[in-house]
Amino acid sequence: MALVYSTNPDLDIRSGEDAVKVETLPPSRQKLTVYLDRRNRGGKSVTLVKGFVGSEEDLSDLGRRLKSRCGTGGSVKDGEILIQGDCRDKVATLLTDMGYVAKRGN
Repeated sequence: MALVYSTNPDLDIRSGEDAVKVETLPPSRQKLTVYLDRRNRGGKSVTLVKGFVGSEEDLSDLGRRLKSRCGTGGSVKDGEILIQGDCRDKVATLLTDMGYVAKRGN
């Protein structure tokens, strides 16, 4: 999607290799929160992991590992990891074992 018009005089338009890459923080500096969400999901529960700071590739890799370890499906959208079902305790334990600072949100 291309930028058509902006009123921001400080906007710096970069594309391709000029774009700033997001550096992934080491696991010990990540502060992740594990939530249970039922909104807009047809009554089904999903476990959300929020607070990851890093590249989309690293987030996708973490999501893939969590889905595999929990034995469920899920996805990575909008900087969040979604795991099907209520796996808050298991996900928080797995993240802590991987070296992340994880806490249960609700």
